[in-house]
Amino acid sequence: MFTLFVLTIASAFLALPLTPVLRRVFTRMGVVDRPDSYRKLHHRAVPKLGGVAIALAYVLPFGFLLYSGLHARHLLLDNMGQIMRLLPAALVVFLTGVLDDVLDLRPRHKLVGQVLGASLAWWAGVQISGVAGVALNSWLSLVLTVGWLVLCTNAFNLIDGVDGLAAGVGLVSSLTILLSALLQENLPLAIAIAPLAGALLGFLRYNFNPASVFLGDSGSLLVGFLLGAYGVLWTQKTTTMIGMTAPLMVMAVPLFDTSIAVVRRYLRNKPIFGADRDHVHHRLLALGFSPRGVALVLYAACGIASVCSLLVNAFHQDYAAVVILLFCGSVGFGLYLLDYPELTALRRVFTGDLQRFVAGHVSLQQFDQDLQNAETPSACWIVICRHAEAWGFCGVRMRLSGHTQEVSFCRASVTTWTVRIPLSESDYINLEHPAQTPVRDGAVPHLINLVQARMQVHSQAAPKHRLAAVGER
Repeated sequence: MFTLFVLTIASAFLALPLTPVLRRVFTRMGVVDRPDSYRKLHHRAVPKLGGVAIALAYVLPFGFLLYSGLHARHLLLDNMGQIMRLLPAALVVFLTGVLDDVLDLRPRHKLVGQVLGASLAWWAGVQISGVAGVALNSWLSLVLTVGWLVLCTNAFNLIDGVDGLAAGVGLVSSLTILLSALLQENLPLAIAIAPLAGALLGFLRYNFNPASVFLGDSGSLLVGFLLGAYGVLWTQKTTTMIGMTAPLMVMAVPLFDTSIAVVRRYLRNKPIFGADRDHVHHRLLALGFSPRGVALVLYAACGIASVCSLLVNAFHQDYAAVVILLFCGSVGFGLYLLDYPELTALRRVFTGDLQRFVAGHVSLQQFDQDLQNAETPSACWIVICRHAEAWGFCGVRMRLSGHTQEVSFCRASVTTWTVRIPLSESDYINLEHPAQTPVRDGAVPHLINLVQARMQVHSQAAPKHRLAAVGER
């Protein structure tokens, strides 16, 4: 225990002087993060290679331990083989972050470095060997381990958007793994994680709001990778079916944010690796929290998740299941409070709009088929009128090859808006809809495409694709 205390304090006191010294160096080098008034809301340029200070404060105490007379020196020597194999993996991820801070790498290049580092870690013995008590073959273990490490690495990178947030969450997570290692009497893991907690504690002195230095990708990628790796080593001492549940809870805040970001961007058809202002910390800022308040709220959330992870790891499987259910309920409540519009729309689809969506899609398919089967303009006119009335339109007007046809399905006094579908320079189809009635099933864009595609063959010339809206009348 004394050795762990010395390691933690040594790394913290190393980070305290190293951070301001390196901060001045990187400021002179121009390696700074400049505000952009969109996602980067700080008021001045801030140096962003803080990960270098954390890496040095993390590694140097091990050198001290090797040349000391403390008992833990022998434990370190006994595990030196695995440590030396894991070192290249961490170094690859760290250098990837440094290059990104300096050169602004493309996402795919960063991903290559992360996958390489995760693969090296698997080779070093950081392996997910089973899920829910079921043993995995080597290839599946490789895929799951690499996926987990890459996910953890990016999760801390994405959550690093408010002063002190990623460093503070990393501190809480590392202390949780340290406490769990002590409870399991896993002293090698405790020795490995203790300096990381100390380094983050010392660095947080300069990173908390208002921050004078940022983690940068060099820090966030390294911290996420190490915590993911140590989470796997934590579970290797566990024989229950709970498996990776405890590490998932420890990393709940960054993993939650990353998972929601992926779902949101997929639902909105945006690039998965793109940037936006809808992360958890951005939502909390929009709700009125200050940057300090956001960090403290998410620290608390991470602390609660960490307590749940320790309970899951300590309890019998039946009691652990209760903790997991309560934890999942808390996550669901957090989602409700954050009120993401994409998830609200998805929930509406599955709770009430799914049948209407399917019915509208089927109706459009039937309309397309009927138009294809209609061989003359007159037959097409009949099909368009029948389906337009079913979709709630109150009038149709078609001009084709100099001939005009018009029909109305409602009273003349009804206020309407009109969509014009051009077929050529002189030919068109107008669809009128009651202004006070919502459009059924959002069918208008699809309807326009179908009508234009099928009716152009009957028109004199193929027009450009455009949509003209006529005002209310």
